[in-house]
Amino acid sequence: MTGDHYFTAEPATAARRREVEFTVADRDYTLASAGGVFSADRLDPGTAVLLRKAQLPAADTTGDLLDLGCGFGPISCVLATNAPAATVWAVDVNERARELTTANAARVGAAERVRVHAPDDVPADVRFAQIWSNPPIRIGKDELHELLGRWLPRLTPEGVAWLVVARHLGGDSLHRWLVDQGWQVERHASQKGYRVLRVGR
Repeated sequence: MTGDHYFTAEPATAARRREVEFTVADRDYTLASAGGVFSADRLDPGTAVLLRKAQLPAADTTGDLLDLGCGFGPISCVLATNAPAATVWAVDVNERARELTTANAARVGAAERVRVHAPDDVPADVRFAQIWSNPPIRIGKDELHELLGRWLPRLTPEGVAWLVVARHLGGDSLHRWLVDQGWQVERHASQKGYRVLRVGR
């Protein structure tokens, strides 16, 4: 793993542009990516499992949805496409990732509904009906817990978070930690070594 990764604010890796193609819910996506962002060359396998196995928002979903750690924006673009009445907040510390997500939201016709921000720039009063994340496990357990402890409490009372975590990277221990924090956690699906967790109050 290089120094430039999903928790690098200003990646030094050359921004060699490429395109990533994938299909979710019978819709094809072609998104721009670049070096210095998470899973720059393909849809990350964990993200693919999350988008395949979690319950995508229905077309009539409203309110605010959060893509936590958006990378180049695949989750944001899928959420915005599936829920045209909702607002998607795409959050990442990586400036290049935010630029790509902004461009990709425009590609899928959702530029007006995808709000791309650094974490500290999201207004404190926004509450989320859904949180979606392939969280950055490799930042370390303490940092991961701090990250989730910051954002999960911003769910609405009926809100739900969908998380995907590789089993060998601590998916089951994260499940237990979330329960210990008072969250209702269901292992919604398992596939290809990944756990999809549904988290609510």
